[in-house]
Amino acid sequence: MNNVGGDGFSPEARAAQEWRRIAGMRDEDVSLAEGALWIAASEYPGLAIDDYLARLHEMAAKLRGRLRADIATAEKLMALNHFLFDELGFSGNSDDFYDPRNSFLNEVIERRVGIPISLGVIYIEIGRRIGLGLHGVSFPGHFLVKCALRDGVVVLDPYSGGVSLDAEELQQRLRVAGSPVEVDDAILAHLLSAASNKEVLGRMLRNLKGIYVDRSDWLRALSASERVIALTPEDAGEEYRDRGSIYLKLECIRAAMGDFNTYLRQRPGAADADAVAAQIAELAPRVARLN
Repeated sequence: MNNVGGDGFSPEARAAQEWRRIAGMRDEDVSLAEGALWIAASEYPGLAIDDYLARLHEMAAKLRGRLRADIATAEKLMALNHFLFDELGFSGNSDDFYDPRNSFLNEVIERRVGIPISLGVIYIEIGRRIGLGLHGVSFPGHFLVKCALRDGVVVLDPYSGGVSLDAEELQQRLRVAGSPVEVDDAILAHLLSAASNKEVLGRMLRNLKGIYVDRSDWLRALSASERVIALTPEDAGEEYRDRGSIYLKLECIRAAMGDFNTYLRQRPGAADADAVAAQIAELAPRVARLN
């Protein structure tokens, strides 16, 4: 039996309600840390969100108290790297990269290990609290962070201790991610565009969904997919297709067909549109028998 809080909601219902609230906010008002913790709350019912937010504030306050008022941005970045990775010991979990705990911010704070995006969220949130203009970058294959300096932009990798990456290193990252050729400067600049807060949260959820799909944990995969769709239901496109496939695994035929139809409405020119249309035609007789 689910416990019910003083507000009349079970922890699960409260988490769903809070996610709808976040999804309905203007992007600039969304807190990455709070959003990431509400993602974790689906796995940890009753998670003390405010306590973890307070811990992030305390970390930032400790670092901020050490910084000179006139410190340059580059020096501030070095101080942030030293504080997070040398002093507090945050690091990338290369030993068990696909452990779901690496995507849950409470676990990352407790265990001090994570994956690029969860470490990136902590890096951004603490950095912003000490006055750094940090933004997430949904780079192919590996989430990064960027910061504007007086003479340009620096691209940082929190998974590798906050190391800065030059153009050649970014090209190498693209080759590892599967790019067959070196991209030109214009394309590289586009790939380094700042991700919105909701885009970052959506990427966290898609990472989790991928882990759960690989484990055939269809109910958790469905939960992650539903929260991605809630962020941008009018333009979730591929996520409707993916949720439809998850519904099929769960034998929810009518729901799967509905999602496939929504996908085709939102992405009529998709490369797989004919294949999805054929799948709808195949499902239609099964749905008719359910009526």
